[in-house]
Amino acid sequence: MNPVERVESMLTMSALRRQNTTHRLPMPLHPDRLRDIIRLSIRSINQWSTEAEEILLMIAAHESGLGRYLHQIGGPALGLYGMEPATESDIWASYMDYRPGLADKIAALCGLCGPSREQLQYNPLYATVMARLKLRQCPGKLPPAYDINAMADYAKQYYNTPLGRATAEKYSLDYCRLVLQA
Repeated sequence: MNPVERVESMLTMSALRRQNTTHRLPMPLHPDRLRDIIRLSIRSINQWSTEAEEILLMIAAHESGLGRYLHQIGGPALGLYGMEPATESDIWASYMDYRPGLADKIAALCGLCGPSREQLQYNPLYATVMARLKLRQCPGKLPPAYDINAMADYAKQYYNTPLGRATAEKYSLDYCRLVLQA
């Protein structure tokens, strides 16, 4: 089974609706399956690198427990990467509007041509693309893959922001526990 078929069989929106799990999946994604999703998603927009793959795994481990929680309890964050809809809208308005070829690639991958809260929450391909584009807007290069401390510092500084409640230590711990020890 190729990665697309695997993703479709594991995470169709109808399956999520049948389970009636608005905030939580019965179990998180296995890191290898999430790697498949990440590779498929960000290769389709020509944004794949080992560094991007690893930091997205770290962010998903911390923000959603690798997909166990798809909506922040008491907050606006949605999907695998805990992205707020305002951030998603900003990516479309300030980044994608100036890159129509990129929007076309997202439309081909996900069938979308604008922000969608439902897709951000339930579509792992789309959520991955949005998280990668958020990182693309950050200053500097992504930290080296497998430099856990540098990745955690970067995720805290640029993905969560200095004002967020997360800590670099928590990003590191979640990545080690859910990705490296799986």
